[in-house]
Amino acid sequence: MTKRVWSVLGNSQRLDGGAMFGNAPRAMWSRWAEPDAQNRIALACRCMLIRDGGRTILFEAGIGAFFPPPLRERFGVHEAQHVLLDNLAALGVAPEQVDVVVLSHLHFDHAGGVLTEYRDGEAPALVFPNARYVAGAEAWQRALEPHPRDRASFVPELQPLLEATGRLELVHGTHSDTLGDGYRLHRSDGHTPGMLLAEVGGVAGPMLFCADLIPGVPWVRRAITMGYDRFPEQLIDEKTALLDELERRGGRLFFTHDPAVACCALQRDERGQIGADRPVAELTGEVV
Repeated sequence: MTKRVWSVLGNSQRLDGGAMFGNAPRAMWSRWAEPDAQNRIALACRCMLIRDGGRTILFEAGIGAFFPPPLRERFGVHEAQHVLLDNLAALGVAPEQVDVVVLSHLHFDHAGGVLTEYRDGEAPALVFPNARYVAGAEAWQRALEPHPRDRASFVPELQPLLEATGRLELVHGTHSDTLGDGYRLHRSDGHTPGMLLAEVGGVAGPMLFCADLIPGVPWVRRAITMGYDRFPEQLIDEKTALLDELERRGGRLFFTHDPAVACCALQRDERGQIGADRPVAELTGEVV
């Protein structure tokens, strides 16, 4: 069955460049991402929309607008309104028309967009009232019982709302019953335990939704990791194996956090290193 894909931007943010590039020196990473006066770099929160037959599938929902103003300022979120919903509406997709939301993990900058925007005195609610939700079982457990190091990355109000829908699938392997055939899930533990990277198969070759394994083009470089990654050496091994496999299969990468590039192909250089090739700023209904 033909699948068509769109890149859809949600709320944007700025985070500390040193944190985003781990142990890479500023003299190196500032060539890839220009820091502002507060040492922060621009980041997108990009989602992938798939129309697969009669279904509308959303891979992640970005950071959204659920933060109260002080936290919005702390985490560098630019817009107060729910940008993802505006951009979905521009594509003719209303919240109630989203059939499936796939969450690679439960960090707020990837899952917060399933919540309504902040209103003083109002409890958050889910913005996709009819959607089924897909998440990894271990990532789910991590959100329920976070480590002190990453506790602030989760939204305690989110899990009870998702569970109350009765439409939550927690995936243990590489296959989701909700997604069905044509989608393969790769597990990655380097950034956070149990993160699931969705591979979309189709006539144009596989496309990998990279989540936080590879946030954008600079992180395609094998040794570049984030300070937020729990297990950087493991992440490098996971990234290396996936890039090798995808390059052999003619695969492409879909980026969540790159402010300028939504998708790229892969190319191996004369030293055998795999890098980004043929970057694309936006996907507008291409056949996958």
